Amino acid sequence: MNGLALSSSPAAHSHHYGPLHARDPDLEVLLTDGLGGFALSSVAGVPTRCYSGLVVSQSPPVQRFTHLVSPLEVLEVGGQRHSLHALELAPGVFEGRGLEGLSGVTLRDLLPERVQMVGGVRVTRRMVSPAHAGAVAYLYTVDAPETVTLTLGGYFVDRDMHHVHAEAPKLKFQTNSEEVLVRGERTTRVRLHASGAEIMAFAPKPFPQRVYYRHDAARGEPDHEYTLGAALWEVQFPAGGGQVALVVQGMTDATPELPDPWLAYGQEATRRRELAELAQQTCGITDDLVATLAVAADAYLVRRSSPAGTSVIAGYPWFADWGRDAMISLTGLTLLTGRFAQARELLSTFLKTQRRGLIPNHFLEHQKGHGGGQGAGYNTVDGALWLAVALERYLAVSDDLDFAREALPQLRDLLGWHLRGTDHGIRVDPADGLLLAGEPAVQLTWMDVKVGDWVVTPRHGKPIEIQGLWLAALDAEMRLSERLGAPPEFAEARLKAQGSFGKFWDGQTFADVIGPDGTLDPSVRPNAALALALPATPSTPTQKDAAIRQMQAELLTPLGLHTLSPRDPRYRGKYGGPQVLRDAAYHQGTVWPWPLTAYLELLLLRGEVTQARKALDGLSGHVWEAGVGHVSEVFGGDALLPGGCPFQAWSVAELLRAHVLVSRAEKR
Repeated sequence: MNGLALSSSPAAHSHHYGPLHARDPDLEVLLTDGLGGFALSSVAGVPTRCYSGLVVSQSPPVQRFTHLVSPLEVLEVGGQRHSLHALELAPGVFEGRGLEGLSGVTLRDLLPERVQMVGGVRVTRRMVSPAHAGAVAYLYTVDAPETVTLTLGGYFVDRDMHHVHAEAPKLKFQTNSEEVLVRGERTTRVRLHASGAEIMAFAPKPFPQRVYYRHDAARGEPDHEYTLGAALWEVQFPAGGGQVALVVQGMTDATPELPDPWLAYGQEATRRRELAELAQQTCGITDDLVATLAVAADAYLVRRSSPAGTSVIAGYPWFADWGRDAMISLTGLTLLTGRFAQARELLSTFLKTQRRGLIPNHFLEHQKGHGGGQGAGYNTVDGALWLAVALERYLAVSDDLDFAREALPQLRDLLGWHLRGTDHGIRVDPADGLLLAGEPAVQLTWMDVKVGDWVVTPRHGKPIEIQGLWLAALDAEMRLSERLGAPPEFAEARLKAQGSFGKFWDGQTFADVIGPDGTLDPSVRPNAALALALPATPSTPTQKDAAIRQMQAELLTPLGLHTLSPRDPRYRGKYGGPQVLRDAAYHQGTVWPWPLTAYLELLLLRGEVTQARKALDGLSGHVWEAGVGHVSEVFGGDALLPGGCPFQAWSVAELLRAHVLVSRAEKR
């Protein structure tokens, strides 16, 4: 054991919360293990969701199960016992007084460090989730003028991460000095590592403990559960204090040993610092926001076991890996951060799972007759087209001609299926060369909410961003072919589609969709920005100016773009409550951050660099307001309160891309 490893890593980028903000349970911190598992909590340590605590992937990156909700921490000073943890029992009512002694919380390259002062004793707790270990380690440093004792244990569960226990789980505790196995349907291993302190192991006396989850309550989900609490060890520190570490690990067949948690912390701290430095060197922007977002980006890149490869978790805590999200995120997560090998692996994962010209919209967490993660849903028209965009961006920065030769036949096969026609009515209209998509009860674009049989935003026909992506994919095939000295195979299709894009222009603005019967849908949504920001989309300066003015007047907010104009009678300004209400508002006015980057690209094309920076200021500041160091999935249309996943891949990736684009423009 080497406590000195904590101070041996390079200087970190830090963000500090004082006592007031550190006590805010709505500020959440995320640690991930690269396998889809994670440790989630508020910065102070209060669990706020059924996903809080340690979640371990059984079939990376899916089949995830929760083992621990919170550690149990009690400090005894001068005969007085002080709980260092805090569990919310009802709104604003806590078991444990951990919030009261908070001095503050510091994020060092997004590794949390909590400091508490109790009875003249300073207790610092650091956390780390070591790579591929399915574990969370809590590292305590106690500075005490006199002898003190620290009791450590946990509040345990044994369940699928999406569910809660209606009664305390039936768990058995098997103790062996410095290790305890907590056995239910799955096994949790808890180990204590101490240096310079006396340890006494308890015979566990588990007790039920009710926990309230405020964020689940806000989402209309089951808002409480019963955990099983147990004190496991008492650690006595001499005057001066010492160090101790509690390691909680979900057991799988591949679970590695974690012999030295201090060394694991030091290695992870160094790795994060190196990720930040690599990103700054790669993109040429050396500020704190790039460093922070580069470390945040790492959370979403995961190892997939079946099919094997690199993938992207769309958002924490509840999403698995999604193809569309992965392709949209690829530029920010990998190319701007200098992680070209992961970019290639990510493209390979989805190219090899291509089916009839489509890539998986998502892999299945559970499928009858198969293990988790086997099988996939192919209900997306834009995922494969975004793959073509991501492929060309990767090749532009990597000059990886070997991969280009490997990918070109696959790209041509993908485009060929779209020309001939594939699943879900996805096919080129021979009359104009534009891409048709849609069938009853299926949602295919990124505005893909479905409630039962209700497709909330049916966009069947020819959506505008799909045509921009179709043209971008055809352009990618042309340029890739020319680069490899081969004649393009889709030149005629490309010219025909380019010549037909003007059908979206009604003389004043762009339509959102051309319906199957040829009617124009005048809904004001951000999809025109997505299409116009792609370099292959034909438009005139006058048309771009009109689109920008409309976006500024009806869609632009400090945190992103409305998904539907507030002037539209279908607009829903509140996002929250039960799922049916959330889904009804999801793309009917709710603000999404990631399309903001396309809008900024249009401003930069006009040379409006100052305006672009001003439009980005709000989202840049949000990084420390919800999922700390990350960017939320959505914001309510009226109050702009964060909602959805507090940690979202394409939100992080596109903020990083936007910041780099604007920063480079400012340097010119």
